[in-house]
Amino acid sequence: MLPNVLEVARRFIRERVGLGETVVDATMGNGNDTLFLAELIGQHGKVIAYDIQQEAAEKTRARLEREGVAERVDIRIVSHEEMNQVPDTVGAIMFNLGYLPGGNKEVTTQAASTIRAIEAGLGLLKSGGVMTIIVYWGHDAGKIEKDAVEEYCVNLDQTEYLALKYQYVNQQNQAPFLLVIEKRSK
Repeated sequence: MLPNVLEVARRFIRERVGLGETVVDATMGNGNDTLFLAELIGQHGKVIAYDIQQEAAEKTRARLEREGVAERVDIRIVSHEEMNQVPDTVGAIMFNLGYLPGGNKEVTTQAASTIRAIEAGLGLLKSGGVMTIIVYWGHDAGKIEKDAVEEYCVNLDQTEYLALKYQYVNQQNQAPFLLVIEKRSK
């Protein structure tokens, strides 16, 4: 069976991130990607995880503590736009756009702030680093965000970045899709 978008995103990140690196979870949510990244980078790495919802931070912190990796993660309860304040280069950045699963569906990522976060993140990526963006667009704000993010990625300078779209084309109900941006080596 073909891999789903999350499996493909994680595959790209596994191929490029090593032990001890700094990585970013730009949309913490329930902590699934935060945990994946914390396990991937090992005890000497650092994950910086963003979400604007206290509920997301609490769920994620509890999960990381249960798994014994909480010390590897810097949880920030601010917009992912704030990643422009990260002083280091990073090996990977993961986005899952939309709303917190099981949370308030009225609180969603927004096109304008997501574009600013992507721009900030691209400035942090090391050469050869990747950004994965899973676009969930089956809600009103998601359709607007989808169009903005796709347009942004299509217009990236090909001499600096490679951009890929992974999508099942025969699915109903606005199936999520994956965008992957790789910072080209200079």
